[in-house]
Amino acid sequence: MCGIAGIQAIRSGGADEMEAAVRAIVRAVEHRGPDDAGIWTDNAAGIALGHRRLSILDLSEAGRQPMQSASGRFIIAFNGEIYNHLELRQELAASGAAIVWRGQSDTETLLAAFEQWGVEAALQRSVGMFAIALWDKKFRTLTLARDRFGEKPLYYGWGGKGKDRAFLFGSELKAIRAYPGYDAPVCREALAQYMRFSYVSAPRTIYEGLFKLEPGCLLTIKGTPPSNAPAQPLQLGGSFGGLSIRRWWSLAEKVEAGIVDPIRDETEALRLLEDRLSEAVRLQSLADVPLGAFLSGGVDSSAIVALMQRQSIRPVKTFTIGLDEAGFDEAPFALAVANHLGTEHHETRVSAQMAREVIPALPQIYDEPFADTSQIPTHLVCRAARQHVTVALSGDAGDELFGGYRRYLWVKQVWRRLAFLPFPLRRALGTFLSAAPIPLWDAVGAQLKAAIAAGDPARVGDKLDELAFRLRTVRGMDDLYLNMMSHWQDPANVVLGRDGDPAREPASPLDRDTPGLGANDDQLRMMYRDSMTYLPDDILCKLDRAAMATSLETRAPFLDHRVVELAWRLPLSMKIRGSQSKWVLRQLLYKHLPRELVDRPKAGFAIPIGAWLRGPLREWAEPLLEERRLREQGYLRPGPIRHLWNEHLAGKRTHTQSLWTVLMFQAWLEEVEN
Repeated sequence: MCGIAGIQAIRSGGADEMEAAVRAIVRAVEHRGPDDAGIWTDNAAGIALGHRRLSILDLSEAGRQPMQSASGRFIIAFNGEIYNHLELRQELAASGAAIVWRGQSDTETLLAAFEQWGVEAALQRSVGMFAIALWDKKFRTLTLARDRFGEKPLYYGWGGKGKDRAFLFGSELKAIRAYPGYDAPVCREALAQYMRFSYVSAPRTIYEGLFKLEPGCLLTIKGTPPSNAPAQPLQLGGSFGGLSIRRWWSLAEKVEAGIVDPIRDETEALRLLEDRLSEAVRLQSLADVPLGAFLSGGVDSSAIVALMQRQSIRPVKTFTIGLDEAGFDEAPFALAVANHLGTEHHETRVSAQMAREVIPALPQIYDEPFADTSQIPTHLVCRAARQHVTVALSGDAGDELFGGYRRYLWVKQVWRRLAFLPFPLRRALGTFLSAAPIPLWDAVGAQLKAAIAAGDPARVGDKLDELAFRLRTVRGMDDLYLNMMSHWQDPANVVLGRDGDPAREPASPLDRDTPGLGANDDQLRMMYRDSMTYLPDDILCKLDRAAMATSLETRAPFLDHRVVELAWRLPLSMKIRGSQSKWVLRQLLYKHLPRELVDRPKAGFAIPIGAWLRGPLREWAEPLLEERRLREQGYLRPGPIRHLWNEHLAGKRTHTQSLWTVLMFQAWLEEVEN
C-alpha cells in the first residue's frame, strides 16, 4: 500500500520547479507510505511522478518506485497489490517473454505485463486492488487506472495559473491541494450531494475542477492535457481535448452474465463459494510483513478469519475494539469466535473519551466532508491493529454481495404491507404517526421491536418517525430506497448557491441505469446500486482513509472479482431466505463455528453519537452550528439546521445522521480555511 501523486505540465517550465512541485505534493501523502519515497521527472515531456512506499512485497531496493520497465518504455507509480502476480510471471514465461527479473515485486510484474499484453489486457488478467499512474514514453501518453471496485482512491484535476498551470493527480485530495498556488472553491453541487448521502459520490469531489476516477475505469491523456477542467464531470466514454475516460471492467456486465447463468444447485453453490473465497484469502494472506485480520464476531469477518485460520500453521492475529457503552460493545462476540477458532486475539478497550478524541482529526484523515459515524471505531481498530501488523484482512463487501443490510429485508416487508394503499391514504397514515412524540413510541418498544425496529427496541420511536416520513413522501420502491439512503431529504433547500438561491443538486448516482435483474428485481437492484455507490464511496473510502492514516494496509477478500462474479450467479433465495440474510455464507460458516455464534442479530459498527451530541459533544458542536457562523459562511441555510439541532437537544426527535453530516462539513471547512 502506498501513496502516489504526479503532475503533467500544460506549458513547459523549469526542471527545478517541476521537481520541487512533485516533491511537495507527494510529501502530502507521506502517511500512506512511510518506508520510502521516490520521484521521477521528464521535464522535456512535462511529466513528473511521485511515490511514497509502504513496503509489503519485496522489501529490497528492487521494489522502489517510480519504476521503469525493462525496455524503458513505461514508468509507473503504483498503489495497491496484485495478488496473483506470481501466476502472472508464470503466464508471461509460458507466452515466450524473455524476462530477467530484477526483484520479486508485483510492480515489476505489472510493468512486464503491460509490455507483453498492453495495459487493458494486463489489468483484465490481474487480481488485486490498485491505483496506477503510467507514463508511456513511446506515445507520450499518461494513463490513470483504478481497480474494479474502488478499493484504492485516485483523484485528478487542474491547478495553478499561467506557466504553472498543470494537470494533477494523487491518492488523496491533500496531494493536489499541496501544489504551489492551488486554490479551488467548494463545489456547491457536490455539497448538495454530500448533504443527501453523507459522502461525495464519484466522479465529483467537494472541489470544483477536481474529480474522482471511478472504479474500473481508465483515464488517458495523449500529448498535452487540456488547460482547464470541464464544467461538469466527464461522462464515461467521453473525451475532453486529449483526455478520455472509459471502463476497462464493468460490474453491470458481470451482473447480467450471472443473472442469465445462475447456479441452482445449493451444494454446488456452497462448494464453489468456499473454494473461491478460500483462494481469495490465500492470495491476500501473502505478505513479507506481519499480517492479521479484523474480527467483529459478525458473519463476514468471522468467515474470513475462519478461512485464514484453516490455512495457517500458526494462530492468526485478530483485532477488535470494545466500547464501554451499553448496547454498543461487540467485543464479547468477537472473543467467543476467536476462542473457538484459536486465533491470537487482541482486544482494545476504548472509552467514550478516547473515541471522542478522534473527532478533531477526522477532517484531516478524510480530506473532504465524510459523515459515516462508524469512521471513528474504524480508525480506532486500525490504530490498534497497526501496533502488531502491517496488513489486515477485512470482511467488507459481504453485505452488498449476500444481502446483509437490514434495508434489503425491511424495504420488501414494509412495501408489501403498504403498497396496496393508495398514496393519499399512506400519506394520511404517515401524518398520524408523525404527530405522536418519539418517547411515546419508545415506551411501547418491546411490543413493536420485531415488526418495526428489527431487534433494536431503544430506537422504535426513531424508526416509526422515519417510517411516517416515508409514508408521506414515497410513491414506489425506488423512491423508498432513495429515501432510506438520504440523510437530508431536500438538500437543495439547505445548501446555498453562489447567488444565495438554493443550490442545484446534481443527478443522483442512483439514477444510473441498472442491469436487467429478473423477477427479484427490487432487492437485487438495491444490492447492485449499493455496490456501485455506497460501497466504493462510503465503505471502502472509510476503510482506506482510516487505515492509511495509521500506515496500515487493508485487504478485502470478498472483493476478489471472481468471488463477486460467483455471488451474482447465486439466486436471491441463496442470499435472503425468509427473514435471514447471507444464507449461503452462513452455511459455509456453520462448518467452522457453532450456530449460536453465527446466528445473532446484526449489530453494525456503531457508537452513540446521538447521545454524545446531547451531552459531552454539545460544547464542540454548538459553535459549529451557531446561526451567525452559518450565515456568514454562506454555504448552508441556518434555519433548517437550527430546527433539527433544537429538536435533537430537546429529545423530541433524533437527528443524529443529519446533524453529523452538517458537523463534518463544518469541521472540514474550519480545517481547510485555517
